[in-house]
Amino acid sequence: MSMTDPIADYLTRLRNATRARHSKVDIPSSNFKKQITRILQEYGYIKNYSVVEDKKGGMIRIYLKYDENGDSIIRGLRRISSPGMRKYVGHQDIPRVYNNLGIAILTTPRGIISDRDARKLNVGGEIVCYVW
Repeated sequence: MSMTDPIADYLTRLRNATRARHSKVDIPSSNFKKQITRILQEYGYIKNYSVVEDKKGGMIRIYLKYDENGDSIIRGLRRISSPGMRKYVGHQDIPRVYNNLGIAILTTPRGIISDRDARKLNVGGEIVCYVW
């Protein structure tokens, strides 16, 4: 199976795992995905994560977070920029996701950061995805 969009795959695995109410999900590792996962943890969308090394390059094991009703903290994930259609914004055009209840994850010259950090640093970039 060829992987044309590993980030869409990452978001789909996360979405499916939260819908199925799994406690954790394993996703093939990459530095890009590790950065996205770090941001998800920083903003409280996931409990924790660890990188499990294996012969193929490792897995990111993400421990999912649910509220007292058993609903996932992650209400939605949306891929914005895709390999076939990149979506770039200047720092003044960074969108606010669900009235600042969600976050946008961007890849910028300063690295992979949240929309809030991008505004603070005055950098634009490619919008990878929205999380709310």
